[in-house]
Amino acid sequence: MGRTTRAHVGGAWARRAMAVAVLGVGVMAAACEDKAPPPAPPPPEVLVTSIVRRDVPIPMELVGQTRGFQDVEIRARVEGFLDIVGFLEGSIVHRGQVLYRIDRKPLEASLANVTAELATAQARYEKTQNDVKRLQPLAARQAVSAQELDNALAAAEAARTQVEARRADVQRVSLDLGYTNVTSPIDGLAGTTLVKAGSLVGRGESTLLTTVSQIDPILFRAGISEAEYLRLSRRAEELRAARHGEKVPIDLVLADGSVHPHKGYLDAIERAIDATTGTLSLQFRFPNPGGLIRPGQYGRAQFVIESRQGAMLVPQQAVQQLQNQYNVVTVGSDNKVAFKTVTVGPKFENLWIVESGLTGSEQVVVAGLQRLRDGMVVRTKPAPAAAPAGAAPSAPAPAGGR
Repeated sequence: MGRTTRAHVGGAWARRAMAVAVLGVGVMAAACEDKAPPPAPPPPEVLVTSIVRRDVPIPMELVGQTRGFQDVEIRARVEGFLDIVGFLEGSIVHRGQVLYRIDRKPLEASLANVTAELATAQARYEKTQNDVKRLQPLAARQAVSAQELDNALAAAEAARTQVEARRADVQRVSLDLGYTNVTSPIDGLAGTTLVKAGSLVGRGESTLLTTVSQIDPILFRAGISEAEYLRLSRRAEELRAARHGEKVPIDLVLADGSVHPHKGYLDAIERAIDATTGTLSLQFRFPNPGGLIRPGQYGRAQFVIESRQGAMLVPQQAVQQLQNQYNVVTVGSDNKVAFKTVTVGPKFENLWIVESGLTGSEQVVVAGLQRLRDGMVVRTKPAPAAAPAGAAPSAPAPAGGR
């Protein structure tokens, strides 16, 4: 009897626990069914700007190197030992200034020797002339033979040529003696000396001593491709007509980005295209009164060759470049983005000229391009106005890079 009662009580507790568990699961399921789903995230915000239309000057930019208006190599023209170096290296020297002096003593001795030989030859010539004068009246009276007179005339002529030869020797040694003073042929900037006092120069060759460069004006040489040359040549007549025959001014941009304060002009064009590089050399001349520019400096010559009327301009950060393809992301009236492939032209300040691929009425995305996908809905915000870069426009690099 007791066992039956205990079993009955245990079963009742088990049924009650099961009911409580079922009730808890039902309550939790009901609570989950009543909870609302989370809201969708808002569309991403991007900065956009309108396409600008304006007239843009299109320049040509050529990379090159400066050289002196005259670069004169100073060489030893006679053999000897250097006595002095008479200039300060890297300083301005003047025409006729003595830069080097070669030992004069050996040449002075040679001059004394050839001068004595000249005197001997002149004395011999005078004697032969006297012999001719003495024999001529005798030969006229047939007191001497014609052969004797002919011998005297031949001796006089030989003596005369000896005088001329000795006189030429004197002149040559005198010139060599004058070359012992090595002077500057121009006003210019002297380089460092390649030889020092006490060195033997001029033996077997004209030893290079230093170089003097005229740097005011200064020349700038740059290579231009065949395609650029043809483009420039076709525009040359229009440029001259637009400027009423005046030369086109050239700006020289130095290595630190500064612009040379004096404008230059085209000075000469090389005769033929270099077969090894496929370029044609252009030479520009720039005033250089302060001597700031030295030979051998690198720079860029810039000059305007045309003006693009009503060009479409977008910020440079709005253009994405992948290899040789340029893309711009636009936002339509439905706030959907679209990726468009465009053809770009030269850069101007902090903008880029778009030649095709846009109509000019779109808004372009300037920030947040990396997270966008074609057709995505976005929220737009006007981009803050950027200050103009102030730099001259430059042509984009051709395919494959320059």
